[in-house]
Amino acid sequence: GLYGCSEDIMNKINDDPYHAEDVPARTILADVITSTAFYNVGGDLSTYTSVYIEHEVGTHNQLYRAEHRDGEPMLASTFNNVWENLYATLKNAKIAVQKCSEGGSQEGNDVTRGMAEVMIALNSAILTDMFGDIPWTEAAEPVKLPKILNPKIDKQEDVYEGILSLLDEAITHLQGEDAHVTGPVGNNDLLYSGDTELWIKFANGLKARYTMRLLKHSANAQSDLQKVIQYVDDSFQSAEEQAAFNIYSATNLNPLFDFQWSRDGLAASQSMADKLIERNDPRLRRVFVDADWVQVGGPSEENFFMAPNGLNEEIQYYYNTSIFVYSQTASTQLLSYHELLFLKAEALCRLQRFENAKSVLKDAVIAAIANTEASVAAAMNAPAVMEWGGLEETTDAITPKEASEYFDTNVEPLFEANPLKETMIQKYIAFFGASGESPEAYNDYRRMRALGENFIELKNPNNAKNLFPLRCPYGVSDVTANPNVEQAYGNGQYVYTENVWWAGGSR
Repeated sequence: GLYGCSEDIMNKINDDPYHAEDVPARTILADVITSTAFYNVGGDLSTYTSVYIEHEVGTHNQLYRAEHRDGEPMLASTFNNVWENLYATLKNAKIAVQKCSEGGSQEGNDVTRGMAEVMIALNSAILTDMFGDIPWTEAAEPVKLPKILNPKIDKQEDVYEGILSLLDEAITHLQGEDAHVTGPVGNNDLLYSGDTELWIKFANGLKARYTMRLLKHSANAQSDLQKVIQYVDDSFQSAEEQAAFNIYSATNLNPLFDFQWSRDGLAASQSMADKLIERNDPRLRRVFVDADWVQVGGPSEENFFMAPNGLNEEIQYYYNTSIFVYSQTASTQLLSYHELLFLKAEALCRLQRFENAKSVLKDAVIAAIANTEASVAAAMNAPAVMEWGGLEETTDAITPKEASEYFDTNVEPLFEANPLKETMIQKYIAFFGASGESPEAYNDYRRMRALGENFIELKNPNNAKNLFPLRCPYGVSDVTANPNVEQAYGNGQYVYTENVWWAGGSR
């Protein structure tokens, strides 16, 4: 006899019921938020820019080479993982938008669409801020097989126009409802559990960040600075509202901790310590530990041993480290409350409204110190570190009262002498930590240099040799596959010579 399968059975032979190809937009959104926080905000870009901006010192392997400008800042392989992940995240977010748009399978879920649009705007800005002109309009298509295999490179100016437009669209959609039968996003929203008002505040806060980013190219700086103030006022009113990714635990690791725990490639920055010493900043006693995991109270102690920027040896378990590399469960900040306060203080300074700026700056510094203390506490209670005996805490936490007194005694006189300079230095210090904010310090540094403002003094002697990385190199996957990117990359030396457009460059 002859035996065979029916046509129905044959159609199911290669079906994998455990790997669905079509999932609800709300589920996609959860992945987009997670990927954005762990890989795109808190991952390689944050680790490398913390070295460029001297929050940390690279002391081993790739980070040592980045510290000493030996290949890593210009190699197409350096940022390839995050380059690919940014585009994968964009594609997923676009799929979510497509599903919730007219004609999509979840048409009517406008709120979910608005959330995804905010995430497209954020990830697009990360891409163009770090890499400059990028494939954008033709890239990350929300389809299984893209029509355009070699997408063109768009000008950064055009990308930013699209980003700000997306945020406006998102705010409109977030004021709607999720009317499709699949319902609202709920707990798949890992930032706000579906709270649309907080998403609208998040979008307004991003508009403040990006409006300030484009200040050099503003047609009316006074008007745009007023817009920054208004956007901040329409955004977070406290740290409880900030866009903080808090889904870290003993197994879901803060990305800075994850890097250092597995590779031990970072050491404490002498440059960073000097700025804290200069201000008698109370954070100095809290933010460093020695190789034996004992908290370092200050430069008078025997175990105070910072790594000299650009002059350090390639050696592990030798120099002090920042305490933040042990902050296993510290939040990643997609947009923090203290960043918004610093943006408002900067705008007020540039408008010469100094008394108002001083009051806002004080709130910013107090909020920033509270964020530092939250990360210190995360280090002191890190589950993986506790298994090995934990860190030894030798100093008391900084209270809000002490933070306020620090501002009145130490910061205010420096502010009175040069309001804008001290505002930007305090913002730079605030972004030192486990929250993934070093890229924003890097962006600020490049933005200020374009405006002729040299407020942040960096100590790496390689910078004097014109070896400060002005941008990140394109990812090797596109350098080798997309002729448009290959031509733009050349030999990679452009990372030392060409600013991005918003920092005064042409691409």
